[in-house]
Amino acid sequence: MSTILPTDNNNNPIPAVRLKNGGAHTITSAASAARNASAFNSDTKIISLYATEDVYIKFGASDVVATTSDHFFPKGLYYDLAIGGGDTKQYSHISALRVSANGSVFVSEKE
Repeated sequence: MSTILPTDNNNNPIPAVRLKNGGAHTITSAASAARNASAFNSDTKIISLYATEDVYIKFGASDVVATTSDHFFPKGLYYDLAIGGGDTKQYSHISALRVSANGSVFVSEKE
């Protein structure tokens, strides 16, 4: 498989992408679902997430609302996720809902 990413000694791609200026979002996870106030940049394909408490997350448009039926995301994990690109529709927002305790979800757009 060809890649433009740097590779390690075993020729495995190293996910080396930089943080996008102006691409930091903070969502307060509470008893009611919340989402990022401003949309992700239209050319953003990867975001990173970090939650201070366990949350449910859901991607979608500006009206997306996370529920307890959505994906569980554990606290304390820093994780990269694709939000679109190529032939895949890009998500513009992420919604978060607390599991049991209020917290913050930090979202970083990458380029």
